Amino acid sequence: MHSSFFTEISIIIAIGASISLIMRLLKQPLIIGHILTGIIAGPSFLKLIQSDSTFAGLSEMGVALLLFIIGLDLSVKAFSRVGKAVFLTTTIQVGVITAVGYASANALGFGRLESAIIGLGLAMSSTIIIVKLLNDKRETGRLYAQIAIGILLLQDVIATFAKIALAAKTNNNGSVVSVVLLGMRGILLTLVLFGLVKYVIPKISNTLERSKELLLLFSLGWGLGFSLLYAKAGFSIEIGALLAGISLAGLAYSSEMASRLKPLRDLFLVIFFITLGQNLSPDKLTQVIGPALLLSLIVVILKPLTVLISLGSLGYTKRASFKTAVTMSQVSEFSLVFLAAAFASGLISDRASATLSLTALITFAASTYLIQYDNSLYRLLEHRLRLFERKVTRFGQRDTAQKYPLVLIGFRKGGHEFIRTFSKMSKKYVVVDYDPENIEILERKHTNVIYGDATDPELLDEINLDESQLIVSTIGDVETNKFLAHWLNTHNPNAVFICTAERAEHATDLYDHGASYVMMPHYIGSEKINSFIRRNGLNKSEFKNFREKHLEKLHTHINDINDTTATV
Repeated sequence: MHSSFFTEISIIIAIGASISLIMRLLKQPLIIGHILTGIIAGPSFLKLIQSDSTFAGLSEMGVALLLFIIGLDLSVKAFSRVGKAVFLTTTIQVGVITAVGYASANALGFGRLESAIIGLGLAMSSTIIIVKLLNDKRETGRLYAQIAIGILLLQDVIATFAKIALAAKTNNNGSVVSVVLLGMRGILLTLVLFGLVKYVIPKISNTLERSKELLLLFSLGWGLGFSLLYAKAGFSIEIGALLAGISLAGLAYSSEMASRLKPLRDLFLVIFFITLGQNLSPDKLTQVIGPALLLSLIVVILKPLTVLISLGSLGYTKRASFKTAVTMSQVSEFSLVFLAAAFASGLISDRASATLSLTALITFAASTYLIQYDNSLYRLLEHRLRLFERKVTRFGQRDTAQKYPLVLIGFRKGGHEFIRTFSKMSKKYVVVDYDPENIEILERKHTNVIYGDATDPELLDEINLDESQLIVSTIGDVETNKFLAHWLNTHNPNAVFICTAERAEHATDLYDHGASYVMMPHYIGSEKINSFIRRNGLNKSEFKNFREKHLEKLHTHINDINDTTATV
């Protein structure tokens, strides 16, 4: 067979597409299909992959683009409210799992150094799998996801220092000196990164915005360039890519950057998982099934349990704690890199390497299902999770016993208009938001505000949303608004619920779910609906008439589109 890279990648992607189609028909996660493709195409079966270094480079580009795009949706302040939780939870989780992993590996007959490496490997979680699944679920902006990403970032820092210590032991260098130099390089590079954003990027912003092609090339160059620089400085490409994205998160065109990079990201990520699969040899893995299953139980059960207990003790609701904990239920791909370096240096045996590799494969599969079906799992275990929740949660620490007739969910898009209207209505109101920047703005204005996730039913209970009269959501996410509409129909059917949609199909879907009125920029936006509220108050029957007129317009618009499509 011709061994050119074009031939290899064409055949492998064709195999991957076939397996992915089968996985989709079986309603299984596509990540499992990609890893299976790698195993089938790898040296154990078809032996199709010959250009190892090229595939490895493309897979690293996928990792970098994924983290860069996630960073574009975050900001430095996004972690300010969860910083304490991230630090304490990571410290407890890494410490406990490393110790338990060390003791378990030692009991299984591994040496001290091998046991320590295995223990640390078990403590790390997969940035790629977690972020990819959160992104697929469109939940990277949720409170629990922010905590999870923060934990992953701190774990990557710990893993980086561990890698330096391993290299120091292998080369007999002074590890303290290496760590100090690493820290200095990291601080200097981060100062350069954010300095460029503050002083240079504003001068070229107009040029970038005028050319979509230039914006795409700039995004690629910035994200991949700083990933490489951080990797050369001794850090992982994940850290570099995430910080590169965060540095640009405040720009007006950051969402445009992300949307243009997503197709490239998806292609390279498929190659990443295929490459991961082809490095796993079933022949060696079958010899260590027993130890790997035991270590997998530690990762899938004990590791999430430590996160659950830690966040619960800090006052987070059981839902936020549980969903964060579930994301941590796998071994990191960085653990395999760390393992390969230790094996190449002769610090661990072939048996230890195979054991942790099989543990990684088992936990990758298990956590993919756990994260994908975390809501169903939560509903199943909800009554038992009360053990891990304090009587007074972070939301409960505020004066949430009060009742708010008016509730605004999301402040950024048109929220100030509704606050102005609410103030004139002489009724108590509260704003719910999870963006720290918005929280700071509202607190400076002495506005009642609660930091939290609008899709957390416990938060809605604690702010007594079932007794509110008017709820307005300026959040553009359709799934969030559908959840709120369904919740209000069940718990507070007499309330007026106003929400937002960008497309006619989404608006009609929200009306079907019980929304009183759906704001659309091209029909009636926030300014006109505020005028309507001021004129008619909270009379739901008036909103019903308004809604019927809007629905008629929407159906006409959709029918026109369908007629045009049919004609074409």
